[in-house]
Amino acid sequence: MLDSNASAVTVISRFTVPAGSAESFARDARAAIAVLAERPGFIDAELGQSTDESELRVIITRWEGVGAYRKALSNYDVKMSAIPFLSLAIDEPSAFEIVHARTPAGATNSVSGLAADAGLIGLGSASGPDIDPVRT
Repeated sequence: MLDSNASAVTVISRFTVPAGSAESFARDARAAIAVLAERPGFIDAELGQSTDESELRVIITRWEGVGAYRKALSNYDVKMSAIPFLSLAIDEPSAFEIVHARTPAGATNSVSGLAADAGLIGLGSASGPDIDPVRT
């Protein structure tokens, strides 16, 4: 397969779910996934349970790109119903650009949208040294 310019995004949100909360968690997870599935750019989602730790769950969603994912998160319905649930996830990076994928039909390579200086420039320093930051 040919290389692609845009990369899909996979979001992996892990949760610790006490045994007594498993049923309500599954219900709430399905509801959050349903709301996300209505957004443009949504590809698919999975809800999984760890085979090694009974309390560990994961929700995996795939998006056409980082723009579709970010727009979905800014949607009113998502903010009101899915975000409160997703905020219960383990606090760790969860969104990943897919830069290589393989299926039985072949392989796809994509270019990451991550800026080359992403690890060097932080919030408030993107304006550069010649411009004073905005003070509140």
